[in-house]
Amino acid sequence: MPLATLGAIVLDCPDPHALAAFYAGLLGGTPEGDDTWIDLKTPAGPTLAFQRAPGHVPPAWPAPDASQQFHLDLTVEDLNTSEKHALSLGAKPLDTEDTDRTWRVYADPAGHPFCLCAC
Repeated sequence: MPLATLGAIVLDCPDPHALAAFYAGLLGGTPEGDDTWIDLKTPAGPTLAFQRAPGHVPPAWPAPDASQQFHLDLTVEDLNTSEKHALSLGAKPLDTEDTDRTWRVYADPAGHPFCLCAC
């Protein structure tokens, strides 16, 4: 029997409202909270939460001497269409050149890496 259940995945960021709006644009849901903490209950997955961290430093990617700490894999049906949508919301491409792969890597507006996966 498990000891706990997953309550939320929390991302530190300088602006919780902006990052919650970005992920709501990708995943759906309505952000709720205040200036220091926003919850985004996604329709098809766990809650993402965004916590204000004034000194937030995004992970470097790729960086052989530093880890990316974590990343989100977001499953999509069509990589090209999903990429256009993510970029229009403010995603930055990190590793998208190999169009034969079933995944591509981006950074959200606060610099956290995430993948769009048609796996």
